[in-house]
Amino acid sequence: MTRSPVILGLDFGGTKIAMAICDPSGNRIADTVMATDAEVGAVNVFARSIAAARDLLSAAAPDSELVAVAAATFGIPFEDRVELAPAIPGWESLAFGRELRAAFPGVPLRMATDVKAAALAESRWGALAGSDPAIYLNLGTGLATAIVAGGNVINGAHGAAGEIGYNVREPADVGRSATERLTLEDVVSGRGLASVARAEFGQRLSTADLFDLAPADPVAARIVETFIGELAQHIVNLAIAVDPATIAVGGGLARSWETLAPPMRNALDAAVPYPPDLVLAKFPFDAPLIGALALGVETAAAVLGEEVLR
Repeated sequence: MTRSPVILGLDFGGTKIAMAICDPSGNRIADTVMATDAEVGAVNVFARSIAAARDLLSAAAPDSELVAVAAATFGIPFEDRVELAPAIPGWESLAFGRELRAAFPGVPLRMATDVKAAALAESRWGALAGSDPAIYLNLGTGLATAIVAGGNVINGAHGAAGEIGYNVREPADVGRSATERLTLEDVVSGRGLASVARAEFGQRLSTADLFDLAPADPVAARIVETFIGELAQHIVNLAIAVDPATIAVGGGLARSWETLAPPMRNALDAAVPYPPDLVLAKFPFDAPLIGALALGVETAAAVLGEEVLR
């Protein structure tokens, strides 16, 4: 009897790791989410994730054949490393591709940066469908964008197109490396916002708590206003450069969409010659996983097509 084929998608994030199984048509069979626990380090995070993925396959598809694995991660993945990936200690030196191939030997593998995978999902099935060009803005633990043009997510010469988290914030920082200055992501991201809140309030606050406090607490209001103002400045400049039809926003901070959207909308309307639509992503919290599954479905189609031809 022929075993039914399945695809495994993985999304490695700084806060959570999500994984799902789907069939070759993209229909989701099962999924699970686990906390990243970044403090335990890259090797342990990766090992726990692979174990959870194997458990998911065993429980949800025990008699199926794994025909493709696709993985999205923060940073830029290669066979022997992940560049621009500070969220988990040691992640940059993890042999990402090789370790995944070793975990699932003989299974075709695709890898992508998480935000580019998210943009793929939104451009195919979500809020960016039919928009050209378009921008996907991820506001999560980190900060990044992806640009969609001609139906394709722009990769860049080194895979780093859209990595605005490295933007220079001040004229005085021009000529300084990222390690010699505060980057945009150091300040305008979930991690950056939590750091500022901890310094101001002397305790750990979630970003959701901070946004909830802002209407009544002047300190929280000032932190949120400064955060949104600097974010808007950089998104306005990116919109001027790209002239997108639509900007879609996803990531964990999108839960505060009602607070984020009005000032960003006003900034775009005031400064951009042809202001784009600004919308909440259709898949605001799991677009990277959906994008990974899409890559896996593409890979599986090629594999299964070759088998049919034989």
